[in-house]
Amino acid sequence: MPKRIPLHEALKLIDDQSGKIASAKFIKRTDGSVRKMTFRTGVKKHLTGEGAKYSFRENALIPVFDMQKRGYRSIPTEGIQELTVGGNTYIVEHD
Repeated sequence: MPKRIPLHEALKLIDDQSGKIASAKFIKRTDGSVRKMTFRTGVKKHLTGEGAKYSFRENALIPVFDMQKRGYRSIPTEGIQELTVGGNTYIVEHD
């Protein structure tokens, strides 16, 4: 049975993964649909050197490398519902 954790703990778990594979289920901002993504954080291989045109932190986004689409994507922090890291699944509770 998945353990319930608050959002701030989920964000710390994601941050601590740096290079390891994890997955998240979240609600997309664009259309409200639910998406499950397998990702890695800390990937630098395909960066162009330009940098993002906006601040991830100011927009409450987590920059990740999507393993299926093989490209960079962002996860909205307010939309995270479930997180799987290190073989453990967590239900994310929002305040």
